[in-house]
Amino acid sequence: MSEEETLEERKAKILIRLRGYKLAKKEKTKNVASYTVEELKNGEKKQILIWCVPDETVGIQTVNRMAKAMKEAQIEHGILIASGRYTNAAKQTAKKKHIELLPKTFPVFDIFEHVLVPKHEILTPEEREKVLAQYRVKPYQLPQIKASDPAAKAIGAKPGDIIRIIRKSPTAGEHIAYRYVVE
Repeated sequence: MSEEETLEERKAKILIRLRGYKLAKKEKTKNVASYTVEELKNGEKKQILIWCVPDETVGIQTVNRMAKAMKEAQIEHGILIASGRYTNAAKQTAKKKHIELLPKTFPVFDIFEHVLVPKHEILTPEEREKVLAQYRVKPYQLPQIKASDPAAKAIGAKPGDIIRIIRKSPTAGEHIAYRYVVE
């Protein structure tokens, strides 16, 4: 029988599925579950390291340990999932070392399965240019969505991205809206 899966590990599995990552390797040491995933973006493969830590407070030491593990594995980006809060020093260090900190409020379920949450997707650079030209606007003139929004966080949207939101509509059939991701 396998060990009991932690909440952080369940969040990691949801995250992997929502962002379309392909699981390459999973390891579990005494207190850290580690996932190495591959993302196919613009025709090139990019590896990402996901760490699940049970710490109540994540400090700079944990971030530095993860950065060291990323350097050893020659991986540029990482995602840290913890059950507690992150210190300010940890947040600043993580930003410099290309580590995304997933908040403890990240859901343990697929939010897009809910009837009231429409489909969200990040536009490719080509789609982005096409939409901006079609509407004759600059990105900042679009309605905004925060990068901390649960749907934006789930799909991995970063400030500067444009998100397409597809809603089912009883009158229009399908309604498409665009949002510019801000900090």
